[in-house]
Formats: sequence, C-alpha cells, structure tokens
Amino acid sequence: MITNSALMTYSNSSRPSNIAPWHRAVIKVGSALVSPDGEGCSAQYLKAISDFIIACKQQGKEIIVVSSGSIAAARGSIKTGLKPTIAEKQAMAAIGQMRMMANWAGLFSPFPLVPPLLPEDQDKSHHNIDCAQILVTVEDLADRKRFVNIKNTLEQLLANNVIPIVNENDTVAVEEIKVGDNDNLAAHTAIAAQADCLIICTDVDGLFTANPRTSSTAELIKQVHLIDASVMTLAGGAGSLVGTGGMITKLQAAQKCTQSGIQTLLVNGTKASSFSALLQDECSGTIFTPTGNRQRAKQYWLTHTSKVKGKLLIDAGAAKAISKAGASLLAAGVVTIEGAFRAGDSVEIIHAGSPCGKGLVNYSSTELKRILGCKSDQIETILGYSASEAVVHRDNLVLAVITP
Repeated sequence: MITNSALMTYSNSSRPSNIAPWHRAVIKVGSALVSPDGEGCSAQYLKAISDFIIACKQQGKEIIVVSSGSIAAARGSIKTGLKPTIAEKQAMAAIGQMRMMANWAGLFSPFPLVPPLLPEDQDKSHHNIDCAQILVTVEDLADRKRFVNIKNTLEQLLANNVIPIVNENDTVAVEEIKVGDNDNLAAHTAIAAQADCLIICTDVDGLFTANPRTSSTAELIKQVHLIDASVMTLAGGAGSLVGTGGMITKLQAAQKCTQSGIQTLLVNGTKASSFSALLQDECSGTIFTPTGNRQRAKQYWLTHTSKVKGKLLIDAGAAKAISKAGASLLAAGVVTIEGAFRAGDSVEIIHAGSPCGKGLVNYSSTELKRILGCKSDQIETILGYSASEAVVHRDNLVLAVITP
C-alpha cells in the first residue's frame, strides 16, 4: 500500500515532464535492448538510441554509454548446461564483448564493422564518431586511485569527441566482486564522470504505482522528488529474462545519483518517441529530481563505494576535533590501528566502539604504528619524511551519522 507520505514524493500527469538542462549524461542501455531475442546483438532498438546520442553531440552535449549485453551477445557460442557456470559466463562475455562493441561501432563509425539493419539507413549510419571500450569491476570503483584513473580516462575521451562505452568486466568478475548490475554501474559512472544527468533505458515506460505487466490499474509516476522506503516498495522483480536487474536496481541507481545532485530519467528504450521527447527537453517516463549537491561526489564515494582496508581507533579529543570542529585526524589522536593498509587506502575511524567516519589515510599501517600518539612535527624525525601533517586530511574524510 502507498502511504500518504509516499504520495508526497511523486506526482502524476498525462503530459511529458520537463527536464532540467544538462551538458553531460550517462545513458544506460539494458540487455533487453541490446539483445531483444536474448541471443546475439541487434540494432532494432539501438538505432534510435544512437541517433539520439548523435543529435545530442551535435548540440555540444557529452554522452557516456553504459551497455549491458555481452553475455547475451554470445549466448549459444559456448556449450553450457541449463544453468551456465561462472566460467562459462566469463567465456561468453569474452566473445560477446567483441560483438557488442562491433554493434555499437557500426552505428557510429564511418566504416561500420557490421552492416546497418536496413539498406535505407546505410548513409545515415555513417558518422565520424569513434567509440572506446572501458571495462571495470567493483574493485576498480572501490579503489580511489583506480576510480580517479577511470574518471581521467572518461574526461580525455570526451575531450576528444569519443563515445565511451562502459561495461562490467564479466570476463574476470566472479560473484563476490561483481557490481551485480549495470544500473548501479551506470550510477557509479555518472558520479565518477561528474555527469549532470543519468538516463536509464529499459523496456517499460517508467516507474508505476504497481507492476504494469500484472496490474491493469497501474499508473505511471511522472516525477519522484525523494526516493524513500515507500518508493522502494513500488519496485517489483526482474521484468526481463535477459537482464540481471529489475526496478529495484534502477531505483538504487537513481538514489545514488540524486543524492549526488544528478537528475535521473527512466525511459522506455524500445520506443523511439522516448528519445524524440528527450531532444525536446521532455521526459515521457519518470524523472527523479536531485536532492544532493554535485560537489559532494567525493564524499559520497567515500561513504558508499570505497572499500575499508583497516580501522583507526582514536581518543575522545580527536573524535571531538573531527566531528565538532571539522579538523583533520592527526597522529596524536590515534590510539591503535587494525588491519593492514597502504597510504591512500580507505579506513574506518572508530571511537569508543562507534564509527566516527571514513577517510583516505596518508600513511601505511606499518608507518602509522611508528607514529601513533606523536605530534605532527615529530613525524619526519621518526619516519625520515613527512607525507602530511594529518593522518587523514579533512578534505578526504566523511563523518558517520554516529558521532561522540
């Protein structure tokens, strides 16, 4: 049941909703659009999407594609049982990545690697736009240096008028390190690229008050102002046999982005009219409006994406300084450490058994053991050098909800 508080978080309308102006967008394309039949690649739906991307670029806008479909693209090329093993899926992904990229390149390149679907589209399909492939895993996103490298690569590709096409590296990912779905991968990519818009293309018209496949009374929700628990309950299970995500992963992705100041649009990628509307700055699906600040993307990464490699146990004085005074964490306030970590790793900061925050540490666990409780001006004498006066600088520190 939808509560009154949930009703306050969205609005219904029969008209397309106006979207906020944007310059850089991430567009997520699901497996059901790349491989409508669940096997091989197709331009059936991608043609309208690629035309939209080309039109956006002609307007001076920047587009990053997050594309699913590598496993589906090679389904049938590897012998499997009824339920493919991880190794079999990885082998299919290795083949399918080539096919999927060739399919995308054929829609943008002046020399298509695969012919267009229809002869009358041949001349229109020849565009002098290069594509680039970026394969990532959740470990790449959790490591600050790799995360920054991904960000820098995206910036260079966009600066050179190249369309980055991002996908999870299914050839090496196993269950315990998978992002798990490309909806959330698209959100992480949008945050890394400092995009101002995430467009999630799916095979339904948007977020509904009930499952539109099973309920005749389901109504399309045109705008969501806050993704809270009541909105999350509107998500059903996976709607496609091809993809791995359902509406819940799309809401999770939208929540990540809106909290980072990125508007998120959920549109039906099987309808060319969806993209005609977008070119008119209108959304025929669902708009999730931003609730956060784009400048806080680094803090959001620290809170939700970075993987903790160790813990710093601090005294009451240090806890008060970082939580109340906005100070950096100094060696003098660190009582003991747990775990093995390197300089630049993410660590959790603990006081009296409760988390104070997370941050990027400037010293390794080995180095930090030698300077525990020391004043900042003693670090160089003890270690022979001083990387920083702070163990965790306040610019690389995010506070937890629980504070002393």
